[in-house]
Amino acid sequence: MNSTLQYEIQVRGRVQGVFFRASTRDKAVELGLNGTVRNLPNGSVEVIAQGEKSRLDELVAWCRRGPRMARVDSVTIQETQFVEMNDFRVVR
Repeated sequence: MNSTLQYEIQVRGRVQGVFFRASTRDKAVELGLNGTVRNLPNGSVEVIAQGEKSRLDELVAWCRRGPRMARVDSVTIQETQFVEMNDFRVVR
């Protein structure tokens, strides 16, 4: 049985203004994940992603690199309570 998990991922560094949100959405859709990605006022990016653990781990690994123009300084991951989402979207 594949259980669906939900992760909250915080990405810090030069991650705003470098297409991080759009690139994260594209990667999450490619991996078949649902969730959201948004910029936070402190300059970081928050990703809420849900799916199978192996695919979530792939997204986390991608977040550690980010898109070409990004500079990722740190990534923190927390498993959070699952709230059903039906797609992956950028929140503005």
